[in-house]
Amino acid sequence: MLSDIGSLQIVRFAGLSFDAGTFIYPITFTLRDLAHKTLGVKGVRVLILAGAGINVLMAGYFWFVSTLTPDEAAGSSALWGSVLAPVWRITAASIVAEVISELLDTEIYRLIVEKVTRKYQWARVLVSNSLSVPVDSFVFSFLAFYGTMPTEIVFAIVGANILIKMLVTVFSLPLIYTVREQQEVQ
Repeated sequence: MLSDIGSLQIVRFAGLSFDAGTFIYPITFTLRDLAHKTLGVKGVRVLILAGAGINVLMAGYFWFVSTLTPDEAAGSSALWGSVLAPVWRITAASIVAEVISELLDTEIYRLIVEKVTRKYQWARVLVSNSLSVPVDSFVFSFLAFYGTMPTEIVFAIVGANILIKMLVTVFSLPLIYTVREQQEVQ
């Protein structure tokens, strides 16, 4: 949810332009991997779809609240709606990209556990994120921004998203060892 709210703002940081949700969203890939270790594949799929549903409800609720008349005598402001009311294109792009990339990440993670290695947990996180992060960044950026800004800027946002998300991935790798592996990761 925090990432979806942050994604409503394009920022410049370290010379790069990208949506501010990029700072926190990559952690969800590692959290999803932690959930995979305890819930298994079926549980994680439910978790991903539930997360998407919660984000849809959040966007709908923020929109609803933004349509109500603020009580200015109580200090409320019409600015709330202009800040938090969803930009539906960006919200939808975020949710679609999230579902596609998280389900992809789940399947890659599962295949690595089953076919490659159970021993090197960091490798399954790194490989699954290395494939799902670019998909997430591309799907989100093009659904959210293509046609509303020059294509080269959309590609710049994709590149910045991938770079930052992979840096967060590297720093979050040790978290995979904070949860005990269940017997069967399905």
